[in-house]
Amino acid sequence: MPRMAGKLALMEMLRAEGVEYIFGNPGTSESPIMSSLEEYPDLKYMLSTQEGVAMGMADGYAAATGRTAFVNLHIETGLANGISLLHHAWAEGRETPIVVTSGNKDVRKLAEGRTDLSEMVRLFTKWSVEVTHPEQVPGVMRRAFTEAKTPPAGPVYVGFSANALDDEADVDIQPSSAVYSKHGADPAGVAAAVRILAEAQRPIMVVGDRLGRSGGTEAAVRLAELSGARVYAASYAVMNFPTSHPQYMGRINMGVPAGRETLSQSDVVMAVGTNVFEGFFYFSGPSVGPGTRLIHLDSTPSEVGKSEPTDVGIIADPQAALGQICDALDGSMSGAAREAARGRSASATAARAEIKSQWDRDLKAGWNARPMSAARMMNELAGSLPADAIVTDDSITSRDALHDAIEFNEPGSIYASSNFGAIGWGMGGALGVKLANPDRPVIGIVGDGSAMMTVQGLWTAAAYNIPVVYVICNNRSYRILKLNMNRYKSYILGETQPSSSYIGMDFPQPFDMAAIANAMGVYGRKVEDPEDLGRALKKALESGKPALLDVVIDGSV
Repeated sequence: MPRMAGKLALMEMLRAEGVEYIFGNPGTSESPIMSSLEEYPDLKYMLSTQEGVAMGMADGYAAATGRTAFVNLHIETGLANGISLLHHAWAEGRETPIVVTSGNKDVRKLAEGRTDLSEMVRLFTKWSVEVTHPEQVPGVMRRAFTEAKTPPAGPVYVGFSANALDDEADVDIQPSSAVYSKHGADPAGVAAAVRILAEAQRPIMVVGDRLGRSGGTEAAVRLAELSGARVYAASYAVMNFPTSHPQYMGRINMGVPAGRETLSQSDVVMAVGTNVFEGFFYFSGPSVGPGTRLIHLDSTPSEVGKSEPTDVGIIADPQAALGQICDALDGSMSGAAREAARGRSASATAARAEIKSQWDRDLKAGWNARPMSAARMMNELAGSLPADAIVTDDSITSRDALHDAIEFNEPGSIYASSNFGAIGWGMGGALGVKLANPDRPVIGIVGDGSAMMTVQGLWTAAAYNIPVVYVICNNRSYRILKLNMNRYKSYILGETQPSSSYIGMDFPQPFDMAAIANAMGVYGRKVEDPEDLGRALKKALESGKPALLDVVIDGSV
């Protein structure tokens, strides 16, 4: 085994793992790492001037490549700045494979004091550890990459004491092993699910992002068509069901009474690759009614049966298990059952058409509004997006308008922030997705409040000429907080006509995002006339450089 300093062993392990980018913001505790990078030009250091940007870039890159991303932050201070988006990578079953690292003081500085960095982030990681001897570096890094990518995937933290980086030891440089995690379902569970689905009269499918990440969307479409189920998305951080499908009803908020009522109108709910069922507010009782049976298929064991009474729980890879269920259901259906399913499909198609018709009526009613509506904004974007465009969605309260206007039918066409994670993902997330897809246009649609959390990402875009086009939904407020204030007063306080002063939720001094972009070296333009938006987007894309369109939209609630 070769003998080398721990810092060089770390570099060699990154090479062995196929790491291309290091997303980070360094400090003095990272000096050993930064000095070693001078000898490893193939490891590209992507400097961000705020740690949340580095975390967002890593999250977007990992989501778009399917590979584990690597982040290096600075001791407790920089690490603390990254915790919000570390939580985001961990929240809601997002399960982003990221290895987060930072340097620490020498282990011999006991009398002076040193922070237990691994304990600091343990709540938001699969595994959290500190390396204190150079010989530990390869083994710990192997486990870190294995932990990060093994289902349920998720962020891992590794700290390095100064002596572990600078001291020498005999080391064994071997990468982590390939992980083959596509395991099918227990046949008994498949049979139980098929029995329930065969009896369903009003079935609903609720899909989540672990379905999309498993590659199971085609199988989900097949099951929806076989059963005639209406399909709702509990989250949409990746393409998990084609949004143009006639049985797709759109996104559903399971954390409010309307979502629970939709579930309870069915006799069978088939939840696939999603947490069952999340929301911020507490409501007594189960999310599904007493006459509704629940089947939960998921790759994350801890989610199945976690909080809802579950008739059939299946722990398996969604793609593999859905294939089994479809084959078994298809083989058992009678002619009458198929005809009934076709009738349900036709009913779902009609319901979807009415939803689309209502959206068209609402769009037309607000067509000439100034500031423009979010619906008008997204409609203009939809008509101007290149066919191969990738959308990164951190639009927050404009998300429904985005999904109403733009169809997502291909894997890799959209990556989005979490429903319940920290805001601030979008600025870095779009950059990471673009690094993973250099030959495709990437349009980052970001709310103004979220953009300001990590606006420093504009500097990184300019410094490395990463040609993302940001489109800011500038409604001059934390509109999501206003909506949730109304929900709080309605659902928790029982007010029938909730009203609020919305303290701390408006921006009386609006953000001039275009000016901020120009100041950081990114082309920025304010857009107030919706008819200008398509032309502005085309110009920005044709420039081949990073750009920002600051779109002024209505923020009323």
